[in-house]
Amino acid sequence: MSAAAFFARWRVRLGYPLAAIVLWLARPTPQSILGGAIIGAIGLWIRARAAGHLHKQEILTVTGPYAYTRNPLYLGSFVLVIGVAVATRSVASALILFSYFALFYSFVMRREERELYQHHGDAFQEYARTVPLFFPRLTPAKLATDGPGAFSPEQYKKNREYRAFFGFLLLLLVFVVIWFFRLP
Repeated sequence: MSAAAFFARWRVRLGYPLAAIVLWLARPTPQSILGGAIIGAIGLWIRARAAGHLHKQEILTVTGPYAYTRNPLYLGSFVLVIGVAVATRSVASALILFSYFALFYSFVMRREERELYQHHGDAFQEYARTVPLFFPRLTPAKLATDGPGAFSPEQYKKNREYRAFFGFLLLLLVFVVIWFFRLP
C-alpha cells in the first residue's frame, strides 16, 4: 500500500483518537467558542459553495470556488480546523489539529490529483497549470467547461455537505459542555 493510499484510507479512523485527545486538552471559553464558530462558519461557507458546484466523477469541475483553487473543499476544511483550534483555546490541541491536517491532506490531495489526471487527462493538466493546488488565486481562472457552472442547491444536497454543518454544530456544543463542566 502506498503512503497516499494509507493516508486516504486511515485519515478518518485515526482522526477519532486524535479528536479525543484534542477534546481532552481543550480549555474553551465562551469567547473562544464564539471566535471559533465565526471562523468555522467561513469554512462551512467555502465548503458549501464548493459542494454546490462539484459533480463527482461526472465532470471536471472548474467553476465557482474551483476556479480559485483545485481543492476548495479542503481549503474550507482547513478554515474549519482554524476555527476548531481557536475554540479549543489550547496550543497543544491546535498543534495536533494542524499537524494532522497537513500530514493527511497533503497525501490525500496528491492522490486525488493522480486520479483526476487519469480520468480527465489533458483537461486536468491544463486546469492544474492554471489553478493552484490549495492556496487560492486572487482572481478566478477562465477555463472552458463542459458542465454546469452555477451553484446548485441540489448538488449541495447530493454531496451531503449538510453533514459538515451538523458535525461542526455538534462539536461546538461539545465545547460548551466542556467549558460548563470545567468551571472552577
